[in-house]
Amino acid sequence: MAEWSNWAGNVTATPREVVTPRSRDEVVALVQRAAASGGRVKPVGAGHSFTAIAEPVDVQVRLDALSGIVVDEATNRVRIKAGTHLYDLVERLAEHGLALPNMGDIDRQTIAGAVSTSTHGTGLGWTGFGGAVVGGEMVTGTGEVLRWSDGGEDADLVPALAVTLGALGVITEVEMQCVPAFTLAATEGPSTMTAEFAGLDATLAEIDHYEFYWFPHTDKVMTKRNVRRGRDAAVKPLPRWKGRLEDQFLSNTVFGWLNELAVRRPSLVPRLNGISASTLSAREFSDRSHAVYASPRTVRFRESEMAVPLEAAEPILREMQRWVERTGEPVAFPVEVRWAAGDDRWMSTAYERDSCYIAIHQYVKADHRAYFAHFWDATREHGARPHWGKMHDYDADYLRSVYPRFDDFVALRDRLDPQRVFANPYLGQVLGA
Repeated sequence: MAEWSNWAGNVTATPREVVTPRSRDEVVALVQRAAASGGRVKPVGAGHSFTAIAEPVDVQVRLDALSGIVVDEATNRVRIKAGTHLYDLVERLAEHGLALPNMGDIDRQTIAGAVSTSTHGTGLGWTGFGGAVVGGEMVTGTGEVLRWSDGGEDADLVPALAVTLGALGVITEVEMQCVPAFTLAATEGPSTMTAEFAGLDATLAEIDHYEFYWFPHTDKVMTKRNVRRGRDAAVKPLPRWKGRLEDQFLSNTVFGWLNELAVRRPSLVPRLNGISASTLSAREFSDRSHAVYASPRTVRFRESEMAVPLEAAEPILREMQRWVERTGEPVAFPVEVRWAAGDDRWMSTAYERDSCYIAIHQYVKADHRAYFAHFWDATREHGARPHWGKMHDYDADYLRSVYPRFDDFVALRDRLDPQRVFANPYLGQVLGA
């Protein structure tokens, strides 16, 4: 039996069996076998969740062999096999003149993992991945094949099944509403958190995709502003040498060295953050959308991210700023702050509210516990909803209070997986037994 680990290395397991099905029928057979024997089945994609949401108990189902897309040219709807990785998906879409409506800054995940954990990008004009889901196919805990679509008999299931947490079945296919390919004009540069919040309303209204990274122990931030342009708009990508220097060597190699130094000499972190923020330079470029959205990430970290009401963003960040200064807790990783539109997906972190997403990180060799615990307490006061794939300590009782359709989702789980074939400790924490 081989040990499995997630990307961050903070979740490990030794499943009794590892299966890589090559068809839906093979998934049906293994789920039926597990249900008959009282076993547990857990699908996994890229293992990029920082929570134990994909931790296997008995049988681990690796979906890599279920890959590929089918495009409906008339509607721009795309059926995507569950194990298709985002970095592969965007290239296949581009061949058809299409793109995802929005993306985050990491493209290592599989499509099933991304939609199941309520993955998102930034921009108040666009929802997270779940909002673009219009149908799909899954194998339920009874071994039945369930298909749903917003244009079919099970249209009412789309809001319930767009974000599943892996609790309802093994997703074998996702149908998404894609958009014509487009380019992004990117402007990046240094600023301060004070200045960004002072002009936030105007920025969110004018800029399609906006985010900033705050450097703890300072008021300094790096801003990213991306504006959508048509597919045929002129592109001016970063020169290859500049991309390698800034996005690979400086943002990954050198940043990794700084984090190693920070672990050995925590007292240097405030100074290091100040130097890092002060050396940031402005840059402008344009490219295909997915080439702008995603960035390489080679430095391993742990992450927690919360979706909070728009008005809560500044109070929370100011509280974290005060706490870092008060405690002297060394935090070398910048804090990522993004915005996304609300949707009607039951377990979406943006269910029925536009949301600000605040993501904190700590290097894998650094102690994250005090920092993360304070963040969880500070955001809980504002009705925070945790990204399902990122670390938190919230339980079912709390989550029921911030998800209006929580009990409806649990009831659907009772129907689709009555024997809890897909259960694991994490789902027990967030959904209850």
